[in-house]
Amino acid sequence: MGNNTTAQFKESVQRELFENIVPFWVKHTRDNVHGGFYGRINNNLQIYKKADKSLILTVRVLWTFSALQRLKEDDDYLQMAEHAYRFLSEKFLDRKYGGAFWLVDYQGRVLETKKKIYGQAFTIYALAEYYSAFNRQQALEQAVNIYNLIEANNHDNANLGYFEAANRDWTETEEMRLSEVDMNEVKSMNTHLHLMEAYTNLYRVWPDKKLKQRLKELIEVFTKHIIDNKKYHLQLFFNEFWHVKSDIVSFGHDIEASWLLCETADVLENDQLKKSVENNALKMVDAVIKDGFNENDAIYVEMNGKGEIFKKIQWWQQAEAVVGLLNAFKISRDEKYYNHARNAWSFIEKAFADKKNGEWFYELDEDGRPTESYCKVSEWKGPYHNSRACMEILKRS
Repeated sequence: MGNNTTAQFKESVQRELFENIVPFWVKHTRDNVHGGFYGRINNNLQIYKKADKSLILTVRVLWTFSALQRLKEDDDYLQMAEHAYRFLSEKFLDRKYGGAFWLVDYQGRVLETKKKIYGQAFTIYALAEYYSAFNRQQALEQAVNIYNLIEANNHDNANLGYFEAANRDWTETEEMRLSEVDMNEVKSMNTHLHLMEAYTNLYRVWPDKKLKQRLKELIEVFTKHIIDNKKYHLQLFFNEFWHVKSDIVSFGHDIEASWLLCETADVLENDQLKKSVENNALKMVDAVIKDGFNENDAIYVEMNGKGEIFKKIQWWQQAEAVVGLLNAFKISRDEKYYNHARNAWSFIEKAFADKKNGEWFYELDEDGRPTESYCKVSEWKGPYHNSRACMEILKRS
């Protein structure tokens, strides 16, 4: 791996972030009439102005432009972050019971009041980043308040981990599923992964003792219950007692978790724990390379318990793959991981980056063509995965 290769990689990533991804969000997504961001924009830049607006899209925009501001100060980033924070504070934060609503309509009227812990986690993640970028004390207080509500109402004191959801007033609910494609189980890998990610970001700006204990506990939960210690894939759904309820493998989550676990171990500053986590991370990345990559080092979506692979390819898994591979290279110094990362990035540039209209396509079909039924902007398609991947690559270059 030569210096020229590294420099070319870095230059390519900078160009993609600052000339293709970020301008798309700045130019096309802000709703200056009703606030927040348009809930849906298709590949041809058609804006669906009356589409509902999701908490997840709002806070992912807030996180992205706060993180960009910390990387490279720019008035556009400030304006985007402020716009997102204003809409979050005015329309999503629940003044009566605390926490954040899941969904509002295009005018900001509340449609879904359930407190999904996945959504609360991303709200904490974004508020902590916004505070870090702009030193807005109110944002830190809001993040800590949501953290305290989760701890008081959704932490499983008997079996560890967290219950998936609560009613608006934080009472128990029977409907736990995150989306229509998810299982209605009381615990999931996905929520625990992003709660760990959020708590890690909060701990960076608010190093509370109890929060530190919870981060250690979350690593323990992953080690004991979520990571399959034979195959080193993540198990996805569980009952209260951590009995596994699904045999699906999500390759993108596997490789995303491999580096997010390392991030958490880093902030805890425990050398023994860090070594153990890094050992697991390498095994998880190797399992994805073995089972989930195609000949272009693109990563597939899922595999079922029979070993059958869902072969469509989506944008966010590719972004997380590059970061996970670079993290594995950092741990091991084995250049095979770096080479895979470069190949994966080359595939993204060639197949996912839309050089005409900006941003990345959501999904490619088995012939490598963008799936038109998926939008560039939606409740699940924001700037978080690909912008963060670019920022992480630049940090690691």
